[in-house]
Parts: sequence; structure tokens; C-alpha cells
Amino acid sequence: MAMEDVENNSAVVATSTQAGIKKGGDVGDNGACIDRQPDTVVHQAGLNQTAGRGSRSGPGAHAATGIRVLKRNMKRNGSRGCVTRKNRFGSRERDWLKGDTQRGCVCLYGGTVDPQPPASGPQASSTPQTDLKLVLCSTTTTVEELCAQRDGQGLYVQLHGDLVRRLDPTERPLQMVYDYLAAMGYADPVRVQQEAANSDLSCLIRFYSERPVNADQQERTLLKGVFSVRKGKSQLHKWAERQVILCGTCLIVASVKDSLTGKMHILPLVGGKVEEVKRRQHCLMFSSAGSQAQTYFVNFDTLADYQRWHRQASKVVSQTVSLVDLSCYSLEAVPEYLFYSQDITHLNLRHNFMSLQGPGGLLNLPRFSQLKSLNLCHNRLGVFPECVCEILTLTELNLSCNSLQTVPVQIGNLQSLQTLSLDGNHLSSLPEELGGLSQLNSLGLSFNKFSHIPDVLERLSAVDKLAMAGNRVESLELGTLAKMSHLKNIDLRLNRLRWVKSDNLEAVSQVTQLDLRDNCLDSLDLSSISNLETLHCQRNQMGTLTLSGFTLRMLHASSNRLTTVNVYPVPNQLTHMDLSQNLLDYLPDWVCDCRKIEMLDLTHNLLSELPSRLLNSLSLRKLLAGNNRLQKVPDLLDHIPLEALDLQHNKLAELPESLFYKALNLKYLNVSANALESIPPSSLSEESLSTLQELYLTGNSLNENCGALLVGHQNLRVLHIAYNQLLSFPASKLSKLEQLEELNLSGNKLKTIPSTVSSCKRLHTLIAHSNHITVFPEILSLPEIKLVDLSCNELTEIQLPDSLPATLQELDLTGNSSLMLEHKTLNLFSHITTLKLDQKSTTAAGDSLSTSTPWNHGYSEMSGQRNKLCVSVLAVDRFGDSVEACYGIFDGDRNEEVPRLLQCTMGDVLCEELQHSSVDSVYMCNTFITSHRKLGMAGQKLGASALLCYIHHEPSDPGGNFSLTVANVGTCQAVLCRDGRPVPLSKVYSLENCTEEMERVKLCKAIITEDNKVSGVTCCSRLLGCSYLSPWVLPKPWVHTEPLCSQDEFLILGNRALFERVSYQEAVCTVQTVRDPRAAAKKLCSLAQSYGCKDNIEAVVVSLNISEDSCTCEPPVPTAETRGPPTALVPVSVAPGPTDPATLSSSSGIVSEFNSETSASEVGSEAGSTASDEHPSSGPASRPERRCSLHPATTLCGIMVPGSVGAGTHPGLFQRQPSSATFSSNQSDNGLDSDDEAPLEGVISNGSKLEVEVDIHCCAFQLRSGAPESPKDLDLEKRGSDYPNGKMRRQNSVVVSATNGCLLAVCGREIADLKKSPSTSSLFGKKLSNGSVVAPEDSHNLIEVALEAPKKKSGYFTAPAQQDPEDQLIVPPSLEQEVREQLRSQNTLVSVPPLPSIPPSLKDPVWDHPHPPAFASNLVPCPGPVPILQQEVYDTAL
Repeated sequence: MAMEDVENNSAVVATSTQAGIKKGGDVGDNGACIDRQPDTVVHQAGLNQTAGRGSRSGPGAHAATGIRVLKRNMKRNGSRGCVTRKNRFGSRERDWLKGDTQRGCVCLYGGTVDPQPPASGPQASSTPQTDLKLVLCSTTTTVEELCAQRDGQGLYVQLHGDLVRRLDPTERPLQMVYDYLAAMGYADPVRVQQEAANSDLSCLIRFYSERPVNADQQERTLLKGVFSVRKGKSQLHKWAERQVILCGTCLIVASVKDSLTGKMHILPLVGGKVEEVKRRQHCLMFSSAGSQAQTYFVNFDTLADYQRWHRQASKVVSQTVSLVDLSCYSLEAVPEYLFYSQDITHLNLRHNFMSLQGPGGLLNLPRFSQLKSLNLCHNRLGVFPECVCEILTLTELNLSCNSLQTVPVQIGNLQSLQTLSLDGNHLSSLPEELGGLSQLNSLGLSFNKFSHIPDVLERLSAVDKLAMAGNRVESLELGTLAKMSHLKNIDLRLNRLRWVKSDNLEAVSQVTQLDLRDNCLDSLDLSSISNLETLHCQRNQMGTLTLSGFTLRMLHASSNRLTTVNVYPVPNQLTHMDLSQNLLDYLPDWVCDCRKIEMLDLTHNLLSELPSRLLNSLSLRKLLAGNNRLQKVPDLLDHIPLEALDLQHNKLAELPESLFYKALNLKYLNVSANALESIPPSSLSEESLSTLQELYLTGNSLNENCGALLVGHQNLRVLHIAYNQLLSFPASKLSKLEQLEELNLSGNKLKTIPSTVSSCKRLHTLIAHSNHITVFPEILSLPEIKLVDLSCNELTEIQLPDSLPATLQELDLTGNSSLMLEHKTLNLFSHITTLKLDQKSTTAAGDSLSTSTPWNHGYSEMSGQRNKLCVSVLAVDRFGDSVEACYGIFDGDRNEEVPRLLQCTMGDVLCEELQHSSVDSVYMCNTFITSHRKLGMAGQKLGASALLCYIHHEPSDPGGNFSLTVANVGTCQAVLCRDGRPVPLSKVYSLENCTEEMERVKLCKAIITEDNKVSGVTCCSRLLGCSYLSPWVLPKPWVHTEPLCSQDEFLILGNRALFERVSYQEAVCTVQTVRDPRAAAKKLCSLAQSYGCKDNIEAVVVSLNISEDSCTCEPPVPTAETRGPPTALVPVSVAPGPTDPATLSSSSGIVSEFNSETSASEVGSEAGSTASDEHPSSGPASRPERRCSLHPATTLCGIMVPGSVGAGTHPGLFQRQPSSATFSSNQSDNGLDSDDEAPLEGVISNGSKLEVEVDIHCCAFQLRSGAPESPKDLDLEKRGSDYPNGKMRRQNSVVVSATNGCLLAVCGREIADLKKSPSTSSLFGKKLSNGSVVAPEDSHNLIEVALEAPKKKSGYFTAPAQQDPEDQLIVPPSLEQEVREQLRSQNTLVSVPPLPSIPPSLKDPVWDHPHPPAFASNLVPCPGPVPILQQEVYDTAL
């Protein structure tokens, strides 16, 4: 019945629409009423910002004059706040849209709810509903026309869930959306039209038909009501009903009930008191400050009112100054009651939309008689408000970022003004009247359009700082500065300076600080600035630098081309000097003569030696000389105060013998990547005075003899001695390092770790991968152990204590091919947050895999010293329905949510985009932008760098060579090794590395802070997420396609932290020495850590084996097939022997992570359970297409695609991300950055539970009912949780087989029986205590709400797998026999019921679908009508 109503309503809407178009003639160009566009998800304001693809909602038609508007009342679906829809555009509406790309749909939301509600389970259920109105219009339709047709008062726009602005009558909403999408990166007008009609866009740009009500904003702006009031403390006064108002800094009490016409009693609260009256319920006493304090008692009606007034009044009375903060409230005017607070001295109105007119407009601000500070920045004023020049008491005025063109002459009236901020405008000149402000001492002119220093500054004698960063100054005449004798601090960074010169010999004596960073200087002579103390000149192109050294204290000159630095006289006051990343081949003599130098950075130069006088300096405390050409370090002659010494990446064969006992204060020493064969002793005697705490010896030629020399460093906390020649580590020596906290022994030849490691009671990190260790070390008894990495070793068994330390968070045992874990062991491991284990595989399985794809991968992630892992990896070796691959890395810097979401969605989005375009730059760009949109509310404040690599055949030549398409935003990078040389494939989108991006951001009038961050947030100009920084930060990626050839050996993907420490060439050389991609990735991360990286590190290594001569494929036959979903990382291969365990490949990079809640009963004790022993059947009788190892028979979700052969190939099961990534936990802070003070919108935290609101595609396996075909299959059914391939893990109670996260298709079993199985009970509702599963309803773009999320200690996000009802493929009768044969060949893994005949009526609707499904994850026979099939999917899908 509901379906009929929907169809009838649709018919009515379509009829009325057409009638309106016909009646109005050209009205159709301006607007009409339509139904929803297909596949458009409607968001609710006030509810979780998620929606379902297959849900339904009955629309109602609202007829208005002219433009007809379809009004939709959104309905809740269950307890998760989903909205549903079923209707689609009619053919006439689609034809109308197709007629012109300048036509489109605008979604109008009602204003009855908060635009950004708290989405937290039960609270959301009581939220009022919002109305959604869909309006057809064109890009020429103005707000005035829309309001006139719908009798509205105005329209409002909200960007990124932030401020809400009233639109001007002449603005055009649809054109605004088109411009926004074009700025994001969409280029195709048709795609822009489609995206504009997608209401998912509401998280980025949203229109309201009336101003949204924000209860929290109203509370902090104005409180009022009628309450019982008594004046004074005397009992003689009577209680009376009065109007009471709390606004600004005062309590206002009316003398007449319900009226504001009589006398108003004003009670200043700043410095006063607000106290609870215990004798009366819900009563507060308000008192003013001072000797003649007045008191009012107010009795509130409800507890809510009492708490609200008490909370707000307490903030006011606690202030020391009369400050009113109304920033970020989308105000057009201040509350009129605010003018009663005549004691206000500081008024903050930044980030609003203040207007001039109206009772609370800017024209009325002079009514504040004591106002001293006024902040009006970011108010879109456009013109300088002259009315503020009438507030003669002002001492501070901020008008930054208001697009001001000029400053009026009335500015001269503000004689008391001391601070004037005009940054981020379009000013090119200043009025002469400004020079009359004698008390002005701070003038901000940064990021304007000045081409020279304004002359008026000569008269501003009190101004001591010239702040003109980000302007257009191309030349600096030092004589001009000499005339401005009052200027001491000059900031000219980010200009276009090409030369700085002095035409005369006059000294510039007043300037002490000069900032010339990020300009175009090729040389710099500042010898005439005699009193210069601090100079910043980084990131120029200078070859020479000349300075005066009389008062020089700090010199920052990194990232130039310096070969000579001349300073005269010797700078005896110099304490800090940074000359890194230059071309210095020797160190100037004057450096050794500096008496007070404490820090010297000489890294990344061409130095071949260090002067002996420098190292023996009595003032030097920190010397950084890594990445040079040093062959020897001079001997130490006497005791020196050196505390930190970095000599990594040189050519040192030895260190000075006296280093440790002459440098007794040395706490940090890094000599990694040298040629050391030994280290000096810690002392000359048995007693050592060493204070060394961190020692990095990675990448040398040290042997086990060095262990004895380490004993003297008894304060050692961190020891990295990886990738040396250690055959063993002396047990007696290790026991003496009792303070050791972090030990890295990776990449040696160790066969065991001494049992004396148990003496290191403070050890929390042990990394010993890539050795020959056979016995698990005795480290699980250590009380503080957190991380143990023993991957890529030769472990066979693990002997464990009765209990594990509660501190253990991560255990990596991958790459140990002989390791067998018992049931008891797995049970002990169940509490570990991140457990990484290998998948097992027989030799035959491995052989079959080796020929399946010409590439394989490995990856590594390390959290470093951060408390959480904010990086994620996407890795799919078999992507789509042919030989393709997809790899990606995502770095969230300080947030973990966005990388996880991108990991789960981006592969799906790429598959969808490949359906629409075969042009690399188009589908890659759209993949990034669509992923940006799908981040939803989580992407409003959080963001991440992203890199995506797609290996494929060119569409024009499907049988030809492979190509690699790379796209990236942010700082993640990809490097291809070709003939042993690195080939960079990505572009680093950071302000420091990309000049054109810096110019673009400057043109958009962003404020770039001194650390080169946009608004102080990020150094990246392109990210996924962080939409609130638009248009400065965009999601449009760099896209590059590189044809692959036989000379291409491997591909390296890494984040910023990796390539900041490891150069491209070193990364290539490192991987060349390691055959296993996983071990290579781990080595890269270990090297980066040993080189000093403290942040999260991630690396992916893809080994390529592409041969141009090995392709023997027959020419491909054109078919109607489309690209399918990404398949499993490793295809599930079955051993032919009846008794051999059907285990999985242990190829590099494939791990199975066990959730911290997975119990032993769920894991199962049969790690190598036997699957069906039936041999794969041969292919169809028809002659098979001949395929080569490069282009094997394509598979689709574990079923051979028609026309291919599966006789010798076992295709992989379909998997969607998250698959290869490690969903670990490192003391997550639930979405909060360490610097954040409050939870972010869209990231909902409830204790240890976490929800991220996002539009996300997930997958599931389908459970089919039917009879088993063999006794083995029946045996498989009886085992319940013991899948044939052993171990499982659960994410949000999703049962995942150990097939590297593959979602295993289980057939031949009654659903009723499945419900009884403990391992599959989570499929049918909330059965498990540690989490819940999304009920298989019509919604799929859904993440569990916080109250239903798993109770993990980490709060990490994991995505539940869910079924998409539209992703169904029905096999045509012509292919039944062939598919039946392919299914039979797979019965060793999955029991398949007989293929029934398929009604002809079911063929065309799927195969001839105009938009083929992006993920054909359910290629199954259809046993009945379509509704029955879909209902069964709903009942059984995850």
C-alpha cells in the first residue's frame, strides 16, 4: 500500500510539474517542482547526517504560485536517524534537466532545528524533524525570485556546517553551488549538475528557507523570561513577577511585568557574585561589585532554567574586564538589550555578518560610551565602517579579512588608538590622516596589495613593527628604513622581494629583527644594518650572505644555495645558527670563534670535515651535521658541554676514542648510516660517568662486540642498533641496561634475544623484525611492555606465561611462516589491541598465487612517539574484474578518523568513477572530490593527506602494457624504481614546497602564520577534509599517469614523515637489498625512526614483475561487462590434496588482525581446518580464451566471469576495505587532537566509544539457503565459527575470515541454523555484548551510533560491512551452464545450490541497467522474483 501511495504521489508531482512548465512557458528555465534525482541521498538536519540508498519515503506535494516546491517531511528509520526515500525523477523531469546544464535542483532545509545537532543516540531521537524542499531552478534564478514564488522572507546559506549567512536578494543559489563545485575541482558541467542535486552536499553547502534556531547560541547571547523577583536582602521586600534579562555584562529587571516600557533596573555583574539560595528551590542571588552593591533574588520555574542562568551568569561574574564575546554566532546585529551594558570595554564580533543598519547594527556601536576594544574581523563588510571612527574611546580596532579597499580619512579621529589590524584585505594605500595617530604602536598590513612601504609610516613614530607579510613588495631600499627610525621589527616574508640594497653608506641602526623568508632573493647584503639581532631568510635562492656581527644573536638561513656566509665582525653574541640544506663545502672560520654559540645546524650540506675548534667549543650544546661528507670527527681535547650530536648519513669509519668520557653531558648521539665497525668505550675505567640516554647506531657494520661497550651507558633509554652485523647480543651485557625503554635490533642476524632482557623492567618497545629468531623472547613478563615486533623471523612456537601484561597493545608476528599457534595461545592474545598474524598457505597455493598477478605488496605502519596511529593503508592486489591493482595511503597528521574513513571508502569510489569515465585525470580527480564529500561532518574540521595508485591497462589497448595512474593531495608521495633510479610520481602540496600553491592561497586572502600554515592549521594547500578552510585548502588532486615497462622494479608509497628522513635514492637502494616487500616496508619505517622521526610513519612497497614479452593473450572479445569491485588482497587458493589443509598464502604484507574483543571460541582452535577435498572441475566445454600470466582469467567475487577459464586458477573472493590495514589502538583520544579543547563536529565520542558520521560504502557476504553438496560441506557447516581457513576477527561484530579480511560467502546452509551459530549470530541483530550489527534495513551509508559501537578501550573506528541491495547481478540463461561449471569448481570453498532457471523477465533489468553497479559482489543465481531476492539480502546481509 505504501508503494502505491509513493507511485501515485510521484505521478501527481510529475503532472503538476509539467502543467506548470506548459502553463508558464519560460517558467521552466527559472524553476519547477520535481521529485528526487536517482541515487540522491537526503540528509536530515537535526539527525545523524546519514542516509540509505535503498530506503523509501513518501513525499507530499506543496503547491505554490509560480515555482512549485516539493515539501518532504523526513521520517526516522529505527534509532539511527536514517532518512528514507524511494522516489526518483520522472522522465520528463530528467529531460528538462538534460536540456541545459545550467538547470538544476536546490535543496532547501527548514530552520526548526540546530544546523549541527549533537548526534548521540537517544538525544537524537527527541530532535524535531526538519523539512526538505526540492526546487528546480536555473543558475540565473535569484533569491528574490525564489522568495517571491514561495512567499518566503529570505534564504540562508551555511558552509561546512559553520556560520549561517543571509543571502542577498540578487544572489543566485544554484550558481553558488556550481561555483563551489567548480572550485573543488569538478570540470564536467553535467557532473556538476548531478553533484549539485545530491543532498549529501549539505555537509559542505546548505541552504535554509529560514534562519536555523541554535539554542546554544541563544543561551550565550541572550537569556530572558518572566520570573519571581525580589530586590535586596531585606525580607521587607516582596516577591513580584518581572521580566528578567541577562545580556552582555548586566542583569536587567523590568519594573513592570511583561513590559519593557517602564523603568529598567540594571545590575552590572562583572566582578560580582551569583549564588544559590538554599532556602528556596531554583533560586539565585545576583549581586554587583563594589561597596554599594545591589542584590536581586530570582526564583526560576524549572531546574533547566535555573541551571542555564546560573551557568551563563557565572561566566560573567568571573571576568576581570567587561568583555562580551559574540564571535562566530552568524549575527547580523547585536542584541538590542546589549546597549544597557554601558560598562562594556571589550566587544568581540569576529566571524559574523554584521550590517550597518538596524537597531543593533554597526551604526549604533558608538552608544557604548566606554568601549576600548572592538573586533570586527571576518565580517564580509566590503567597506570600512566609518561609524567606528566615532567611538573615540577605542584603543584597539581589528578589521582584518573584510575585503576592504580603502581606509577613510575619518580614521584620524581615533586619537586614542594604539592597535590597528588591517590584515587580509585589498588595501594598496593608506590615508595621510593615519599619520596623526600619535599613540598607534601596532599596525597590521599583512596580506594586502601594497607594492611598497607606505610613506605615512614615517610619521607613525610609535610604531615599532612593520607587519607587511604577503604583499607585493619587490624591492627594499634600506635608505627608506633609515628614515623610519622608530621601526625595529620588519616582517616582509612571503613578498616578491628580488633585491635588497642600499644606495648610500648610511647605517640602519634601529632595525633589530628582520624576516625575509619565502622571497626571491639570490643574494643578500645586510652589513649596513649594524644592530641586527635576528635574521630569518629561509627558502630563498641566495648564494651569498653578508651580515654585520656586532649584535647578531640568531641566524636562520636554511633551504638556500649558500656557498659563502660572511659575518664581520665575529658575532660574539650569536647563540643559534641554522645553515642546513645549503651548498656549503667548508665551515667559515668565524663560526669557530663564536664564544656563545649553543646550537649549530649544518645538515644537508657538502662538508667534508669539521674544524677541531668547533667540536671543542666550550659553549656548543647541540651540533647537527648529518647528511654531509664527513670522513672523520676531530678528537676531543678537553671536557665539553655538548649535549646532542647528530652525525648520521656521513662516511665515518670511527668515532673519537675520547668521545664519551670527554663529553660527559652528551645525552643524544645519532651516527646511523655510516661505516662504523666499532664504537668508543664509555670510559677509561670500569666506572662510567656517561649520561647518554639516546643512541642510534642503525645502518653501520657493527658486530656483537659492541655490546660490551654499551654497558657503561647505564642511563640509556633508547637504543637503535638495527641493520648491522650482529650475530648475537651478549646476555650479561643486556642485563645491565636496566633503564632501557626502547630497543630496536631489526635487520641483524640474531637467532635469539637473550633471556636477560627480562632485567630491563622499563622496556616498553622491542622491535626485532628481519632476523633469524626462532625462540620467542622472554619479554611478556615485563611490566611496561607495549609493543613487540618480531615479524619476518623464523619463529616456530610461542611459550607464554599464564597471563600477559595489561600494557601490551601491539604484537606483530607476521612473516614467520612456520609459526603455529594453539588455542590457548590465541586465548591469551585475545585482549591485545592489535595482533598481526600470517595467513597460512600450502606450496601449491603459493604457486598459484605467484602467477595470478605480476605484483605483490607489503606495508608497515609505526606510531612512533605519538599516542595513536593516524595513518591508514589501502592495498588491493586484485582490483576490479581484470588484472588491476589499487594502493593508497592516508595520513591524518593528528586525527585518526579521516584516514580510516578514506581507507574504507576510496576504493569503492574509484570503482564507481571508473564506470563514468576512462580518462585518468577525470576519474581520479572525481574520486578524490567525491571521497571528500563522503567524509560528511567528519570532514568539516578534520582532514588528511591522501595518495592513490591505480595499476591498469589503458582502455584504448586492453591487451597492451600496464599503466600506473597516481593521484595525491597533501604530503604523501609515490616513487617508482626504474633501472635502479627513483622516479617521483607525486607532487607535494605544501606551502613551503609549492610556489604556485602559495600564490593561490595568498590570492584567496588566507592568513599564513609564521610557521607557514594556513590559518595556523595545516601546511598543506590540498587535503581531503578540512572543508572549513575552503577555498584556501582544496581536495583537487595532482594526477599523473606513467606507462609501466619491464625496467620498473617496484613502487614505494610513503607519507611525509618517511620521505622527510629517507631520500628517494636511499629508499630505492634500501628496497633493492630486500626481496620481501613487507620486510622492505618495515626497513624503511625503521630507518626513518632511527634517523630521528618521532611521528607516525607508513610505507607501502609494491614489487612489480612486468615483462613485455610474456603476454600470450588472445585478442580480447568485447563484452558488456563493466569494471567490478576490488577483490581480495590474496585470492583464496585450495590445495588439490584431500588431506592438505586449505590455508592461505603468507605472501608479504598480508596479515590478520585480531580484535581486542575476539575470544578463543570465536577464533577457533583449528588454525588449519580442512576444507572440501573435491578437485576443481575443468572449465566449460567451449574452447577457452588463451590467457597469459600477466592477464589471467578474470574473476568476479569468487565466480569466473563468463568467457574465461578457471581450470587451474582459484579466483579470489570479493573483499572491500578495510582489508589490509591494521585497525590498531594506540591510546586513542577519540577524535580529539592533543591541542583541541572540545570534541569536533561530526566526531561523536562517548567514553571509549566512537562514531564518525560519514557516507560510507561497505560490503557483506550473502548467506544463501540450500542443501550441502558433499559431506565435507556438511562438516564445514557443523563447525560454526571454525571457517575452513582458520582464524577470524570481528570488527563491530562482523565475522571476518582469516582470508586477510575477506568476507567469506557461505552457501548451502539454512539461515535458521546460522542464527544459532555463535560466530554468525551477529548477522541477525544485536546479539553480542561487546558491540552490535546494523540491522539489514534499507540504509547502507551508515556508521553505528556511539551507543551501539563496540566497547573498545581505544575508541578506534571500524566500519561494519553492509550489503548493497542494488549490487546484484542475475545470470542470463545463455551463461547459466558456464557459471554453473565455475561454481562447481569452487565447491572446495563454498557449497553452491543448483542453478535454477531464470525467468526472462529478470534478465534485462539488471544486465541492461543504464548505470552498471560499481560492485558486483553478489553474482548469484536468482531463485525467484526480484522482490524475494532483495528481501533475502536484507535479511542476511551484514
